[in-house]
Amino acid sequence: MKIWKCLKNDVSLQREFKILRFMMTTVLKPQTEIATVDALWALIQTQSKAVRKELALRLLSEQQSKRVQQKMVEESLSRAFEELHAGKVNHDARNLFAK
Repeated sequence: MKIWKCLKNDVSLQREFKILRFMMTTVLKPQTEIATVDALWALIQTQSKAVRKELALRLLSEQQSKRVQQKMVEESLSRAFEELHAGKVNHDARNLFAK
């Protein structure tokens, strides 16, 4: 109770007390959060070599299929823009979404 009476009268003491209180709560707070990537990495490291190899193959396969899909989209868009610039497309955009 006495400390609050002293703090009421002195602004600098109030500031110092707030800083001290913040430091105490920061230091005493345990750091129990683990990043998701770190937890996943720890889990992968505990697996057998065969499981890790299969996981790596799946990841590579997934990346390859994404690349193939991106390449198809790129080629399709390139073809569409070439046709548009060459004047081969005679569509009226107002009729594209007609009911």
